[in-house]
Amino acid sequence: MAVTADIVVAGGGVIGTAIAWRAAGAGLDVIVVDPESGDAASQVAAGMLAPVSESLFGEDALLALNLLAVRRFGPFAAELEAATGRDVGLRREGTLAVAYDPGDHAALVRLTAFRRSLGLDAEELDSRECRRLEPFLAPDVRGGFLFAGDWSVDNRRYAGALRQAMQAAGVRTVHDRVTEVRIHGGKVCGVRLAGAGADGPGVGADGAASSADGGIDCATVVIAAGYASGQIAGLPGPLRGVVRPVKGQLLRLRHPTGMPPVLSHTVRAVVRGTDVYLVPRADGEMIVGATSEERGPDRTVTAGAVHDLLRDAMSVLPVTSELALAETCAGLRPGTPDNGPVVGATGIGGLLMATGHYRNGILLSAVTADAAVAFLTGQRPALEWEPFSPRRFMVQAGST
Repeated sequence: MAVTADIVVAGGGVIGTAIAWRAAGAGLDVIVVDPESGDAASQVAAGMLAPVSESLFGEDALLALNLLAVRRFGPFAAELEAATGRDVGLRREGTLAVAYDPGDHAALVRLTAFRRSLGLDAEELDSRECRRLEPFLAPDVRGGFLFAGDWSVDNRRYAGALRQAMQAAGVRTVHDRVTEVRIHGGKVCGVRLAGAGADGPGVGADGAASSADGGIDCATVVIAAGYASGQIAGLPGPLRGVVRPVKGQLLRLRHPTGMPPVLSHTVRAVVRGTDVYLVPRADGEMIVGATSEERGPDRTVTAGAVHDLLRDAMSVLPVTSELALAETCAGLRPGTPDNGPVVGATGIGGLLMATGHYRNGILLSAVTADAAVAFLTGQRPALEWEPFSPRRFMVQAGST
């Protein structure tokens, strides 16, 4: 007997699970297909919700979306905590951006002047004021800016709560990988899986579905498979290869027993022209990240990256040297040519994209879920998603 669902979500990171949870809450029968291999970029993230301190020249549409996303995130996280009884580790202390040397400070001032020209809030601080906020900062820190509206969340707690919420809402899971979207008459009719069928058809005791013929029948598919989204057969040609892996390495440090927290704010620093961030957690952990490398699907943690991250972190926060190195990890962010997500209809009936969130996956998870459910139920999304429609790449391909 074939396994069927209203919707198959290809991908079980925070985007896929947030969509599945909300879609199930709207009364839809949902299956999430994910290999559950721990590869999701959301597992190797700092959890920064930083629309202002991460804004860059030429990304005005993305900035507008991110600003709306951070406002939506608080209520969404509260709903998630209420649904699961789990604390997701949302911190609202703000983000302190600092500079290490005069050249770094000049660059930070220029970028912040641009941000202020867009009406964004940034409080300028001198070196002493920075250390008043964060006493363990190095005396060499030249000054910085406080972005009060840039928050952070514990990415692993958040991802775990989303998985719990979607399961409680009745979402089924398949521990596999979607290899192809099946199309008939210009409409979705199902998906093929890489290795389904070993356990026979039906639904297991844990709520996981399996299919003897290697597929699932459905009328709608949401592509939320991160960097691997473009590898799924059946997508329109211009969308194949639009999303690429961007490697990011980061460190998880831990305070020794009895040592008080060394940071209260997220600190983003420019150190000799290189960006580094330090994100505190309530449980005594501190995240240090992150590299950005165009190396394909490579998750190797390198000695050089560990060295560089620790060197830059200790330059602005010398006490970093006293923390335990608890974990080194590397993940693959789903990047796109314009750094914007790919969210919306594709021109194939029942095929929806929700991928390519790059460094903003956690920040955009709530608004992406809202938009996806609106698309799935025939409503108009509350936010403007046209700049991030898959059609932008299809139009470009058609004009070349």
